[in-house]
Amino acid sequence: MSPLPTRTPALRRRILALTAAATVSALLGGCFADGANEADGGGEGDDRRIRVAMMQPPRSGLSPLSDDAFKLSRWSTAETLVRLDRDGDALPSLATGWRQQGRTWTFTLRQGVTFHDGTPLTAADVVRSLSTAATASPKPRILDGVDLTVRATGPRSVGVTTAAPDPLVPHRLSSPQLSILAAKAYRGRTVDPVGAGTGPFVLVRAQGTASATLDRYDRYWGAKAKAAGIDVRYVPDGTARAAALRSGEADIVEAVPVSQAGLLDPKLVTEVPMPRTNTLYLNTGRGTFRDPALRAAAREAVDTRSLVSGVYEGRADRAGGLLGPALPWAAKLRTPVRHTAATAPKGARITIGTFTDRAELPEVAQLLQQQLRKAGFEVELDVREYAHIEADALAGKFDAFVLSRATVLDSGDPAAYLYSDFAGDGSFNLSQLSDPAVDAALTTAAATATGEARRKAVVAAEAAVLATDAAVPLLHERVIQGDGANVVGAAHDPRERELVTADTHVR
Repeated sequence: MSPLPTRTPALRRRILALTAAATVSALLGGCFADGANEADGGGEGDDRRIRVAMMQPPRSGLSPLSDDAFKLSRWSTAETLVRLDRDGDALPSLATGWRQQGRTWTFTLRQGVTFHDGTPLTAADVVRSLSTAATASPKPRILDGVDLTVRATGPRSVGVTTAAPDPLVPHRLSSPQLSILAAKAYRGRTVDPVGAGTGPFVLVRAQGTASATLDRYDRYWGAKAKAAGIDVRYVPDGTARAAALRSGEADIVEAVPVSQAGLLDPKLVTEVPMPRTNTLYLNTGRGTFRDPALRAAAREAVDTRSLVSGVYEGRADRAGGLLGPALPWAAKLRTPVRHTAATAPKGARITIGTFTDRAELPEVAQLLQQQLRKAGFEVELDVREYAHIEADALAGKFDAFVLSRATVLDSGDPAAYLYSDFAGDGSFNLSQLSDPAVDAALTTAAATATGEARRKAVVAAEAAVLATDAAVPLLHERVIQGDGANVVGAAHDPRERELVTADTHVR
């Protein structure tokens, strides 16, 4: 493999700034030309609209059964029975309460809710939406491996039954992929959310991969939206998104690249710890890192401080474990982990794999290569697009793999991530780990009821994983969001479920 180019953060910023001058005008031409907030035609207060530049265009026509569902929740147009608080605990939304009896959870529906087409929310609507998701092919990710049935138990209550007892049912129902939509959304083979949600904003127009338009819904069951509407444009180029904020063409910009954040007015940039960890997975099943002492040597060789400062320009958090500051309870419950003593590598050869889809990961891999070589390893890199490397990574063909991994999946609970990545039968076990103590801890965590007891079991499972040195946590990423100087109340959500809420407006 040819060596990766070395670029300092300052050099990257200069290159990108020069590139931006030549490309941004073309990328942004007419981006928000029809926006309502231009100096010659904008309103004030309730008449102002919010212009949002989003990173990724829809991949599935804004179907709530796909990852596009997170756009619907970020625009506050589609809602779920349950929502999650900052700690990941379940709170009422379209359901006002719930109770469990055996394998069945019964949810009581909120009164006075209407869909955007004017029809009232009923138990039949909830059954339709959840049953459609449960029988979809493929299922929404939140229901992967879950056998779920739904039935009306009264005019304003539904029963959700799982094949096996599941303490996470309320958390699962908080996933935007299980949004409750009006009957009109389910005509034909696709699910069309236009005019079919219950949130404070109604989706009135979706123009493919170009834009979306939402207006305030005045019959919303909760507090009236403070903005007149939302005008969304999809701007995949990060330099263009940052330029839209600088020029005032966008009020809110999601996913500002690390390389661009330093070029913006610091007052316009908000960084929020994200439940996503960059981890060096070490292959415990074959090769050099079958030896626990060499895994320990690799862990001791890693300098996370230089990764955060050199690659992420200080816009990330050094990892103290697999679970980062987006889950503040984890650090409070964590205790020191006992590791195997390290042994000298003495030229042991390893290959580290990673992918180019996340721009920072090849640079992370390059710095790790330097650190591990200094410790005495012989290190090669294998860097490809993710689609061309995933199969080899899952098959255990690398000695180590660098991955940016979400640590809470759609349920808001990290037990599922820990199980998939580190259980002997885990579906994403890059470390090829098969350890009875780890498996026992993971099984206990998965079966424990939600609350403090489950959190303690999750942290105990994390400790069991870390004790094997099958994974070396590197850093926790941050959401970098740009908000215009006149924006009030934009959500800064580490789970990226919220962005524009009923309280968000432009002064």
